[in-house]
Amino acid sequence: MVTRLTLIRHGITRWNREGRYCGCKDIGLSREGVLQAKRLAKKLEFDKFDKIYSSDKKRALQTARIIFNKAKITKVSGLREINFGALEGLRHKEIMKKYALVYKKWLDDPYQVCIPGQEPISVFKKRVNKAIKNIARVNSGKNLAIVCHGGVIAIFVSSILKSRNFWRYIPAATSMTVIEYKNGKP
Repeated sequence: MVTRLTLIRHGITRWNREGRYCGCKDIGLSREGVLQAKRLAKKLEFDKFDKIYSSDKKRALQTARIIFNKAKITKVSGLREINFGALEGLRHKEIMKKYALVYKKWLDDPYQVCIPGQEPISVFKKRVNKAIKNIARVNSGKNLAIVCHGGVIAIFVSSILKSRNFWRYIPAATSMTVIEYKNGKP
């Protein structure tokens, strides 16, 4: 029996375009993000999902509602993006002025370095893995859509692949990452 998870990153926001860290800030989709979600809705119009889950953040919920129209969407707070702490809302230039040293170290090894006020990556990883694994467990044998964030998808995929380089797995806006569970294993 196969459980299929289609992880969908939300559409782009104005902050994404501006190079700002969104994290836990509740930012909505830009016009471009709405169009991206509409294009993905067309691609998925004939696919059948047994259940749809979403992060409870505005950008993910808007994307889910556009793609899945009137379908029931279950909000899961465990699917939220990482809290970037002091970096939230800042652009690269601003970060380099205020936090250059710690920021560079964090980019090199987010498992060893923490930005002031940031959710530690190990805590983020545990939260995301618990949320997604629980969704898969209670929906064994079903086809599921999960609309969430780039960091959420990246940390989950890097966990499956046992990689510490989660930056490598951050997907593009409104892209899909498919994970299949067979015999309880991804």
